[in-house]
Amino acid sequence: MRLLALAIAVALSSTALAQSPYAGMQARSIKSLSEQQVADLRAGRGMGLALPAELNGYPGPSHLLELADRLDLSTAQRDRIRQLFDSMKAEAVPIGTKLIEQETALDQQFASRSITPDRLQAATAEIGATQAELRNTHLKYHLETVQILSVDQTRQYAVLRGYADNAPMRHHHAH
Repeated sequence: MRLLALAIAVALSSTALAQSPYAGMQARSIKSLSEQQVADLRAGRGMGLALPAELNGYPGPSHLLELADRLDLSTAQRDRIRQLFDSMKAEAVPIGTKLIEQETALDQQFASRSITPDRLQAATAEIGATQAELRNTHLKYHLETVQILSVDQTRQYAVLRGYADNAPMRHHHAH
């Protein structure tokens, strides 16, 4: 009986001491964004926002430039993809900065206890619109880059990225 009581006491104390998966996040400057996410947003990185394109055979400019030699991209292809990458980054950085500012403002409203239902609705609607704009920015460049590649290059890209078994190649190429 004592052993059972001891086992129950240990189980209950272990449960009580278990930490939330959010433990430590309270020290973040922006509670909803990690330092890595802030850095990625400031740098215009994709952060997985274009996965529907990437994983369905629509390569993005950043990864294409990384694999340019192995894909045997021509000078013209490299130049065009570099232009697209630069344009994507020029669009994504200010949107990422805007998202950081919006998340900071929302966090500050909660921290100062000044949040109201109306302010919450407005802030989250703005954040959602900015997230959609950022995602669209990354996805649309995947649509453009696939037009620059041959079917063989698109297939080779899928192999190099480890997607070969699940990479449908059913889009049209302007090549």
